Amino acid sequence: MNTKARYTTKHYEEISSYLKKEHGSHCTAQDICDHFRTLGRPISTTTVYRQLERLVEEGVVNKYIIDSSSPACFEYNGKDEEEVSCYHCKCEKCGTLIHLHCDEMQSFIHHLSEEHHFVLNPARTVFYGLCEKCAAEVL
Repeated sequence: MNTKARYTTKHYEEISSYLKKEHGSHCTAQDICDHFRTLGRPISTTTVYRQLERLVEEGVVNKYIIDSSSPACFEYNGKDEEEVSCYHCKCEKCGTLIHLHCDEMQSFIHHLSEEHHFVLNPARTVFYGLCEKCAAEVL
């Protein structure tokens, strides 16, 4: 157990605050860099990654690695708030990533657990298919 006290930096606070405002959405490190650059307060990519990894380590932020061709995305979860499992849908044509916060998933998860004795990991679960726009182009 690491008992060393950690200090809070300005960048840590700014990134944490940004992610908290974006609660329920995911973003990449590049999204965060772009956000602060547009505000005229650029933060280096290295600093953003370092602070994101710290937030993940502290359990405040979830890190999702969808596949090898997509950048990792991050989502604020707030360790003091009720934990919400997030599953993802990824369009195989355009690459759009959709957060799947759906109460119906709970019955599926329960079924997997009860009938198949399998516990699904929401941080690593991605459903692949076509988004609405791409599916409409195919039909």
